[in-house]
Amino acid sequence: MVFRKLPGVSASGMGLRLSQKFVFLLFLSGLVTLCFGALFFLPDSVRLKRIFLSKTETPPVTVGSGSENDAREHLKRPKDQEHPRGMTSGKGETSTKLKSLSRKPAVSREATEERLAGGKALEDLTLSRSRAESASERATAADRHGADTDTFSYAKFKRCLLKPPLGRDYGKPSDPSTNERREKVKEMMKFAWDNYKLYAWGKNELRPLTRNGHLGNMFGGLKGASIIDSLDTLYIMGLMDEYNDAKEWVQTSLDLNSNGEASLFEVNIRYVGGLLSAYYLTGEEVFKNKVLELGEKLLPAFNTPTGIPRGVINLGSSGTSWSWGWASAGSSILAEFGTLHLEFVHLSELSANPIYTEKVMNIRKLLNKIEKPHGLYPNFLSPVSGNWVQHHVSIGGLGDSFYEYLIKSFLMSDKTDGDAKKMYYSALEAIEANLVQKSPGGLTYMAEWRGGILDHKMGHLACFSGGMIGIGADDGVPEKRQHYLDLAAEITHTCHESYTRSATKLGPEAFRFDGGGEATATRLSDRYYILRPEVIESYMYMWRLTHDPKYREWGWEAVEALEQHCRVEAGFSGIRDVYTTTASHDNMQQSFFLSETLKYLYLLFSDDDLLPLEDWVFNTEAHPLPIIRKSCLQDEATQDKTVAE
Repeated sequence: MVFRKLPGVSASGMGLRLSQKFVFLLFLSGLVTLCFGALFFLPDSVRLKRIFLSKTETPPVTVGSGSENDAREHLKRPKDQEHPRGMTSGKGETSTKLKSLSRKPAVSREATEERLAGGKALEDLTLSRSRAESASERATAADRHGADTDTFSYAKFKRCLLKPPLGRDYGKPSDPSTNERREKVKEMMKFAWDNYKLYAWGKNELRPLTRNGHLGNMFGGLKGASIIDSLDTLYIMGLMDEYNDAKEWVQTSLDLNSNGEASLFEVNIRYVGGLLSAYYLTGEEVFKNKVLELGEKLLPAFNTPTGIPRGVINLGSSGTSWSWGWASAGSSILAEFGTLHLEFVHLSELSANPIYTEKVMNIRKLLNKIEKPHGLYPNFLSPVSGNWVQHHVSIGGLGDSFYEYLIKSFLMSDKTDGDAKKMYYSALEAIEANLVQKSPGGLTYMAEWRGGILDHKMGHLACFSGGMIGIGADDGVPEKRQHYLDLAAEITHTCHESYTRSATKLGPEAFRFDGGGEATATRLSDRYYILRPEVIESYMYMWRLTHDPKYREWGWEAVEALEQHCRVEAGFSGIRDVYTTTASHDNMQQSFFLSETLKYLYLLFSDDDLLPLEDWVFNTEAHPLPIIRKSCLQDEATQDKTVAE
């Protein structure tokens, strides 16, 4: 026995003197006090503390640290803080698409969905979609069980849509020949995806000639750009095996803990836009969780004296940011800091945190304060002084998607964002007065403006403007509605001419209207085509607005040209010269080819109820984002509260 080892204890029995009992009890009480006290002084003893402390105690959450203005501090705001009612809303490539130059992931609570057995029968497609859409049903069910009224409700969002996102029959056209063309586009998507999966899975893009993957340096170490960009395209096309593979990769392999230098613009339009779209279409929580984690990492880019974000950000813990080395005087680019509104407003919607909307609204406030030369917005702005750096204005590279996001911010706000509306139509008036030109051959185009001198060049990137002006035609002054539709049609016609006047029937990177030529590239450096979508984007919008069959015919011409000149054995590749039929491929299947070019073609040959424009706007990477109907969401919340009471 233990007592036999204690000094002064008789071995023949347990008899103890009074003084010995006192010493023993004193020793025992000290030992007990020491043991229990250790529970509260030992490090990392949370599990032990839970035994003794109230279960209502919640450990503090640390978001991060940074500069004195670090935006991450705003994430500590309580979720029940009311956020503003006001709504706000370059696609680029640092190497080829940039408009200026041209922790282990959390596994979903739900098990990965069973791979479908294949087969193209309609009943198989319906079954596969029902499995994929079960996530939204689960989200709806969860919303009905005491969800916080200040958090985003997927069920309320779905009830506020005017039409089903996928239409009555997934947008299938009744005309057999149109449906055959749509199926061809779907086959092109599957071919591009299958080769990406075979040769470049997990990389950002496929190199189809060498059959390997490409990572690049504009995503800051993030991977899988083609996967994120393809999620919504695969889903709306009914390629459910492929969609499920992509979703599983996001669940298990999308690591956001990179420490590299990323383009704020590119990460926003591709990754944030792609994940937002996938969540809104499917209700899968993994997409929501990932996009909110990523959105937080972008906030330090706004830590500048003016709040205008710099173009490059380190996605790691440092959160440092800087301007592009080629940008004039360390300036920020209009098409980059002006192409954040749509995505950031939705980040505020999902997180119930107004910081994202506040950041982009601050940009708008600054732009409204400073003087605009002739009402125009130059492409370079200092994030330090808040002044224009150069007076170069372009509706193509460096400027384009800023204007696109103004009208789309107005539309996405359910036409309540009057500030965006005013800015858009004022800018459009200045563009018409200073940039819109008519060639001797009768082609309408948008020139570039350099300090008051016109450069009669129009980039492929500027060809999105036909669709932009078209979707904004209804909401300007009523007497100008037809004028805007006519202007949209004329610009789209000019861009189509840039295609038809080449040997390959694909358009060059830029085309000119001087030196005797019209809608043709006169410089060798402008003759390439990298699978860009802007011309086809305008075809799709103009078809939806007018139902003029020529737009579908023009789209089919593009399909045939892509098949003939860009399709190779292991995917699709850009070409270096559109004016020769002896193709010289650039060995790159851009991720935006899967996200934009093929999606717009598929929508062009689908019925209008597939992603109807009454409910959805497309970000500049063609990721559909829903219109936010504040009044409907508030009515739904009031009804839910009444039912709960």
